[in-house]
Amino acid sequence: MSNYEIVKREDFSDVTYLLEVRHPMMARAAKPGQFVIVMLSEHGERVPLTIADFDREKGTVTLVIQAVGKTTRQMQQECKVGGSLYGLVGPMGIPTPDSHARKVICVGGGLGVAPVYPQARALKEGGAYVIGVIGFRTKDLVFWEEKFGAICDELIICSDDGTVGLHGRVTAGIEQALKKHPDVDEVIAIGPPIMMKSCAETTRPYKIKTMVSLNPIMVDGTGMCGGCRVKVGDKVKFACVDGPDFDGHLVDFDDLMMRLRRYTKEERMALEHWEKGCRMQRSVDKAVTAAAGK
Repeated sequence: MSNYEIVKREDFSDVTYLLEVRHPMMARAAKPGQFVIVMLSEHGERVPLTIADFDREKGTVTLVIQAVGKTTRQMQQECKVGGSLYGLVGPMGIPTPDSHARKVICVGGGLGVAPVYPQARALKEGGAYVIGVIGFRTKDLVFWEEKFGAICDELIICSDDGTVGLHGRVTAGIEQALKKHPDVDEVIAIGPPIMMKSCAETTRPYKIKTMVSLNPIMVDGTGMCGGCRVKVGDKVKFACVDGPDFDGHLVDFDDLMMRLRRYTKEERMALEHWEKGCRMQRSVDKAVTAAAGK
């Protein structure tokens, strides 16, 4: 049996899904803030994914994935309970340092809701007062509300269209929390780069420590390829070995977002090629089924 057996799958929406994978050694070693590199097949892409949860007793790690590119869409189609992943390497990255903050706002936007969960849980277990702010485009995309409710002293849900919770982006939730709790020591924000940038700008006037988790293009995950370099203050850092957590007030988000767009053309071509192959295979399957029925 594969060491990387998929033991649970849950679909939160048409594009967001959860995979729970059996890997006892990784589950024992994993800490909040770390990530793994996944390979679906022997010649497949190496995909970095932040660990959304881990269960040391069950020996499993949980990944929450958004089907946006060729590989993540292929995984959405092919990864089923009882199947397996070809490769699962990690945990990688520097774990989120132990915080001495007594009151923290943990912010997750969209897919970033998943990786901020273990950080919020660790802070709560460490005795901090945890305020959760999680944001989604619409009510139908909400997930893990109960999980956050169980570990957060307060939970603010935001939605872009106002169908659930506070009408607005997560920055509106941060502002609401800060008005009620001016003694917040730290903010942790995970989500799309533009969202993390907005969170950092929201907290900057308050001079509140704000940590973000960066997601640059990454290949090997060991600092050798240099693809994941980011500008933090006046220094160049590598997210895979120096991060992925950095001071949000120092990160050059504009440079990060520019680098993330560097391979847009190639990513689109890979997706189109894969989708064409899928359509051809469906046509063959349909023809075989029709022939068998005659």
